[in-house]
Amino acid sequence: MYHPTPSQLSMSTVLPDIRNEGDIKLLVDCFCQKAHQDALLAPIFGAMAAVHWPNHLTSLYDYWSSTLFGRTNRTGQPIPQQLAMPARGSYQRQWIGLFNKAVEENFAGAKAEEAKVKAQTITITIE
Repeated sequence: MYHPTPSQLSMSTVLPDIRNEGDIKLLVDCFCQKAHQDALLAPIFGAMAAVHWPNHLTSLYDYWSSTLFGRTNRTGQPIPQQLAMPARGSYQRQWIGLFNKAVEENFAGAKAEEAKVKAQTITITIE
């Protein structure tokens, strides 16, 4: 009888695409966890945590839901300040790299690729 090795099992695992609000939450939470643990980005995310973090997460969930699914439950800024990152340089590259990693670890498909493309366009400068 054939018994695949763990590496063969992981290679055959197909990740789902981003399909719903639960997937958005998973993506945002995974990205934020990575950013909080990153030496370069952690100070920025720590400064944002000084304000009401649940509100920030809600804004991020709403932003990505609106961006990927066209939901219009958002109010306020087109891109929330919580997504703030420099328009260029090492911070931006790190932010995009961590975001892409969060996508790729959890999702594969058209919406996942769209999320990565959209992340490339977010260039709010940190004040």
